[in-house]
Amino acid sequence: MRASLEVADIFRTAGPAYRATHAGHVSLHQLKVMSAIEHCRTAALGGHVEACEDCGHRRIAYNSCRNRHCPKCQGAAARTWLAEREADLLPVGYFHVVFTVPAEVADIALHNKAAVYDLLFHAAAETMLTIAADRRHLGARIGITAVLHTWGSALTHHPHVHMIVPGGGIALDGERWLSSRPAFLMPVRVLGTLFRRLFLARLIALHDAGRLGFFGSLAPLADRRTFLRHLSPVRHQRWVVYAKPPFAGPEAVLAYLSRYTHRVAISNRRLLAFDETGVTFRYKDYRRDGADRQQVMTLGTDEFIRRFLLHVLPRGFHRIRHYGLLSASARRASLTRARELLAVAPPPDDDVPEEPIDVHTPCPCCGGHMIIIETFARWRQPRAPPHRPDPTGKAAS
Repeated sequence: MRASLEVADIFRTAGPAYRATHAGHVSLHQLKVMSAIEHCRTAALGGHVEACEDCGHRRIAYNSCRNRHCPKCQGAAARTWLAEREADLLPVGYFHVVFTVPAEVADIALHNKAAVYDLLFHAAAETMLTIAADRRHLGARIGITAVLHTWGSALTHHPHVHMIVPGGGIALDGERWLSSRPAFLMPVRVLGTLFRRLFLARLIALHDAGRLGFFGSLAPLADRRTFLRHLSPVRHQRWVVYAKPPFAGPEAVLAYLSRYTHRVAISNRRLLAFDETGVTFRYKDYRRDGADRQQVMTLGTDEFIRRFLLHVLPRGFHRIRHYGLLSASARRASLTRARELLAVAPPPDDDVPEEPIDVHTPCPCCGGHMIIIETFARWRQPRAPPHRPDPTGKAAS
């Protein structure tokens, strides 16, 4: 069901003026994202006509833009991705671990998204794999599914990586499955300390290699000594690593992943109003507890669009990544070995369904099967159904 208010509605109404006002300050990639969202599921992208085989009811379905930043297109993408990942789950507890960076680093990341977001992934994954392999902690090779989010609930820039980690791993000699403690994976202070060291060392290396750019108020950071002074406070701060106890079974893991893997900066269901005062939406204030955590905010329309565009990822950047036992090169063999050590039967080989899956939703009138009877190209409308003469011979009024 279509939400009463969508990001697309805001872009269609206010987008032209925003693009004109901020010409030269909106990248070509951001402009393409705006255009994709505006045109999603409209005649601009073409579509098809479906008809019910039983009652003849007709329905027009416009094509989706399939842009990964579009709030309307992520549900189907998430379902497809989850179906592929379901066979990877093991019958063990799974932990949720979050790595985040201080505000001083987030400011640098905003101007260097590809380089710093990639560094965030690699430093967090290496931290987890290194501490897990340490015999003082787990002494095992673990698997990680990592998802990048760049936003806070109020659309502010807040880059962090969510990780789903099985509660255990394959021993370094490959002969045993080593389980973590029931409600404890690894010490977060140890993780935070190593993460800080790895991240800062490599961030400075990026600066020395000339791979970071600085603009506006951050332009002075191009000087190495100024850059090091900027980072000096965070060298002694505690970097936050959050670890949540295990999920209640693989089904809960899938439910969690369905909410996080293909999430965009703001969903349409959080939007409340759009008028001359701006855009009103719900958000969570994590400094509050209980019912007070749910808050309402109104932003000027230009500010809302600006914040949304902050979270457009670089072209080709992978926001979901797998490491360790779940890395692409090792996943099949590692999962097979893990199941052997856990004495678990392999998942059934049911890649080919016995019957083809019906991708069309049932007829809203009678629940019958819908079939495609016509397709139409971009910017075209479907042909009108043929005129049926009145059997009584009377002219239509």
